[in-house]
Amino acid sequence: MEGGKDMRIEAYNQVNQIYNTNKTTKNDKTSKTNFSDQVQISSIGKDIQTLKQAVADSPDIREELTMPLKASIEAGTYNVSNESFAEKLLEKYDESENLNV
Repeated sequence: MEGGKDMRIEAYNQVNQIYNTNKTTKNDKTSKTNFSDQVQISSIGKDIQTLKQAVADSPDIREELTMPLKASIEAGTYNVSNESFAEKLLEKYDESENLNV
């Protein structure tokens, strides 16, 4: 049995040596080097940011279009034809039906 004990210890030592040689060691060169992160925005990215800012700065309601309608509604002179309303209603219904298919 003594031969069996020696083999177990020797096998353990061999495995231990394999694990010890595979361990990564810290390189002094990399620890002394200082890295800094940098960000560069492409020209397309800059254009997108400019466009986003322009959209954010623009008004949500275009007053030049809404003021005449608002004035005619307040004056009681705004009229919608029944035929026009029905056509638009059917168009929207057809659009919603096409989306469900």
